[in-house]
Amino acid sequence: MNASTLPTSGAAASSSESSRLVSLDALRGFDMFWILGADALGHTLPKIADIAPFRFLDVQLEHKTWAGFGFYDLIFPLFVFIVGVSLVFSITRSIGNRGRIETAKHIVFRTVVLFLLGVFYNGGLTNGWPDVRVLGVLQRIALAYGATGLLFCFLQPRVLAHLTVALLVGYWALLTFVPIRAVHLERHALPAQMGVAAPTLPQARDFYQATTQRVTGGYEPGMNLTNQIDFEYLPGRLYDAYWDPEGILSTLPAVASCLLGVFAGLLLRRSDRTPQQKITWLVAGGLLALAAGFLWGLQFPIIKKIWTSTFVLVAGGWSLLLLAGFYYIVDVRQWRRWCVPFIWIGMNPITLYLANNLVNFRRLIAPRLVGGNVKTFLDNAVAAGVGDMVIALVALGLTLWLARFLYERKIFLRV
Repeated sequence: MNASTLPTSGAAASSSESSRLVSLDALRGFDMFWILGADALGHTLPKIADIAPFRFLDVQLEHKTWAGFGFYDLIFPLFVFIVGVSLVFSITRSIGNRGRIETAKHIVFRTVVLFLLGVFYNGGLTNGWPDVRVLGVLQRIALAYGATGLLFCFLQPRVLAHLTVALLVGYWALLTFVPIRAVHLERHALPAQMGVAAPTLPQARDFYQATTQRVTGGYEPGMNLTNQIDFEYLPGRLYDAYWDPEGILSTLPAVASCLLGVFAGLLLRRSDRTPQQKITWLVAGGLLALAAGFLWGLQFPIIKKIWTSTFVLVAGGWSLLLLAGFYYIVDVRQWRRWCVPFIWIGMNPITLYLANNLVNFRRLIAPRLVGGNVKTFLDNAVAAGVGDMVIALVALGLTLWLARFLYERKIFLRV
């Protein structure tokens, strides 16, 4: 892929090999690989052999319930980070070709289209209003890209750096010092607090509005400013009943995640630095971000569902280290044969993400091919859990086949 394209577009590669960052495609594909079926494959392993490595992998392929950080918590912020890396190249080229104003218009257009695709992914208008989820994963990517892209269009890197710090510190200050209602907006806690077995949403809102007691410094589920702003102001269906993990306020630190990618992209784009120097800076930045995130996490927990500033730093640190590794292996050493399937995926991430939502190879297609009696035979004749593993392998194989099919025929979804 030409590094000057959006990570959500997967545009065709440039004819100039020197202008390509193949590592960025490979890293994006590696990131999407887990969402598109590798996670399901990993979950089948402990069913076959209940050993420590498989149990560890199984745990790492699940999101933390609330505070903490595991491998699967990295998938989403890594993609947002890659958006930031890529837009450095795409927007710089666009500004050179069409100017800042036209580029800004194009950024807004792409943001709107990707946002609407996110609404469609969440079910669109299937159930009618108000049972429509307005925000979600693609919407967060859209908003992070749009805000970061416009900022990159008109602000210098030094100002962007100051803004990133302001977003992280400001978000912490808001959650720490702004008083919130002493209402626990959590599926099980709120009914107990209200003394009602199954309160309706209007009842919950009445109870919330009638509460006058205020508290500060809340980081618990439903007892934090981010969740309460969603409950008060976010329209439509909320993913977690009373709030949304991709809600309104937590979009601000998500922009900071994208900005971290911008700084990495600016480094990779510099012609006055050798590849070795770039790798050194990426690794050093990653280690520094990890150290800062975990230390700050002693006071401000690392929580993906409200995208805390510490989560931004820890996820950003791992993202920088992964980018350094992929850049060294794929672009510096030119070892690319192993990552070809990742490149297929990385060139068409949104197409495959939508296809997985609409077709769902694992739940709808693979069981028709190797489910039923085939699955039962494998579980009985080989070992318990082998049937599920074969279904997961077939689903992942179909996804990779589609990715290769689109790649070889140069079919790319351009957002």
